[in-house]
Amino acid sequence: MRGTRKGIGARAVLLAAVVLGAGVLGGCANPAADQAVIAQNALIGMPKQTLLSCAGVPERQATAGDQEFFTYRSNRLYSYPSWGGYGGYWGYPYGAWGGYGYDVRSVDCEATFTLRGGTVERVIYGGSSSGGSRLGQCYAIVQNCLTQIPSQSPQSPMAPAR
Repeated sequence: MRGTRKGIGARAVLLAAVVLGAGVLGGCANPAADQAVIAQNALIGMPKQTLLSCAGVPERQATAGDQEFFTYRSNRLYSYPSWGGYGGYWGYPYGAWGGYGYDVRSVDCEATFTLRGGTVERVIYGGSSSGGSRLGQCYAIVQNCLTQIPSQSPQSPMAPAR
């Protein structure tokens, strides 16, 4: 009987660790990246005039058959202090033995809107950055357009259908 209780206690501790870990990872979410993903579907059907009004004039534009392609770019440089970790004297004003430096990181996004018949048919993101940082930068392209979409109040799964 005691062996069973010990096993249940260990499982409870493991379950608590998993739940806590999921909560910590959930706290690292990037809301801008989430909104960029939402925009890929929400902007479908948007008229060309509205797209040009909210996103501006595209950096590149092409036509193939009955489709138009509008490409927008957004990039940003991040600079943050870092410990150099290298020995030696770097001279004034950089300091001595190890010193501090700056790391610079570039994040970019390229959003291509495919239009057919004067409306957005598809939105694809690309760029040299990867993951959530790129998607977060893509939000800079689509954020003004998301405000043009009529908001629909979310319906609770328990609420009666209208």
